[in-house]
Amino acid sequence: MKMKRSWILLLAVCMLFTGCGRKADKICSLDDLEGKTIGVQMKTTGDIYASDIKNAKTKQFNKGIDAVKALRKGVVDAVMIDDAPAKVFAAQYSDVKILEEPYAKEEYGITVNKEETGLRDKINEALEKLEQNGTLASIRQAWLQEGEQKTAYQWQKKKHSGGKLVMVTNAEFPPYESKDNKGNVVGIDVDIMKAICDMLDMDLEINDTAFDSILANVERKMADVGVAGMTITEERRKQVDFTDPYTTAKQVVIVRK
Repeated sequence: MKMKRSWILLLAVCMLFTGCGRKADKICSLDDLEGKTIGVQMKTTGDIYASDIKNAKTKQFNKGIDAVKALRKGVVDAVMIDDAPAKVFAAQYSDVKILEEPYAKEEYGITVNKEETGLRDKINEALEKLEQNGTLASIRQAWLQEGEQKTAYQWQKKKHSGGKLVMVTNAEFPPYESKDNKGNVVGIDVDIMKAICDMLDMDLEINDTAFDSILANVERKMADVGVAGMTITEERRKQVDFTDPYTTAKQVVIVRK
């Protein structure tokens, strides 16, 4: 009897120090985020949404992957991020998972300087044609469903005579943009911009920068477009214009298993 009590006491102590069995610490649904510490990538919509959760604290990171690493170490209780990169991180690390219920739905657009209405209209025309001929769908399917890691779109023109289009992005958001083993920026957004540039007869130049610098780059005309899985919001419209949406996404929450 004494031995049985000793084992029970030992188990209780282990649960106390490891957190096992404490229901309050578990995150099984969005309701459990109240009062928790949530990791986010700085200046993303996840950053905005997380700050609205009652009594929750947000911890900002420059990269989504850094937020996930902090989650695995117990520095944060959850990570709020878009569903496509969340799936990449969940596949990469077996000790994290995505909550089934999405936090919010959103639309991605291409950012353009407010004065460049002509360029915005041309990109919108190209997007409409690419949607109608199935190019956008094939690019999204290749990366999101078939696990493409290099490119889903080959240049249709070897030479372009319409000048250069400078795209600024943040290559830390797979599968929309990341770097391959040669340091090239690849992903859904890159392939879509290649297809658009083929239609506009323009060369594409890609510059990688911090996510929270993208809008400023476009606003100051240091780049022609910003393409980085950028959610269309009214707050961002104060700085830049957006094209029509080119895809939809969901904001989700990653937690430890």
